Amino acid sequence: MLDESFGEDPIFTPEQVLENRGRVAIFIDGSNLFYAALQLGLEIDYTKLLYRLTAGSRLLRAFFYTGVDRTNEKQQGFLLWMRRNGYRVIAKDLVQLPDGSKKANLDVEIAVDMMALVHAYDTAVLVSGDGDLAYAVDAVSYRGARVEVISLRSMTSDNLINVADRYIDLDQIKEDIQKNSRPDTSSYHHRAFPGIKILNDE
Repeated sequence: MLDESFGEDPIFTPEQVLENRGRVAIFIDGSNLFYAALQLGLEIDYTKLLYRLTAGSRLLRAFFYTGVDRTNEKQQGFLLWMRRNGYRVIAKDLVQLPDGSKKANLDVEIAVDMMALVHAYDTAVLVSGDGDLAYAVDAVSYRGARVEVISLRSMTSDNLINVADRYIDLDQIKEDIQKNSRPDTSSYHHRAFPGIKILNDE
């Protein structure tokens, strides 16, 4: 595993890191990212996020995986904005759990897409701290692709970090992806993200 932030790599210069990334595919665990942003008090600008994660490399595709509440109009507006602004949205209906909360687990979808496209990209950027994805990351690496994991350190499995080629703490790039104070459609996430109202209901 290399250093935890862009620009401080003891082996490659920042320019060499970008050159070595080749074609990039981005896989974002929407729920994991939302809770990480909540911990940081961060409202994400998704245009800036895509720019930061691509970092000048050739982008194959940026996937955004999320659970959805079909009755939530603000959420539907957010996902429509995402689809029109560079993201391929992979959505699954929220399922009600016995405790009354709602959840959608998309680990399988993320893992399958990472494997299915492995020969189409050189670097996978996984935005998630979920240790359940460590096996998929390891398998992708064995097939020759480089894997960068970006997530909040306190919410990230050590197993996932250990199998990544590079780990970046979300806290270290928050200034690059923070939305401006002016109203912006890309800020729907905090108001419309699936589950936050439901999961926090008493």
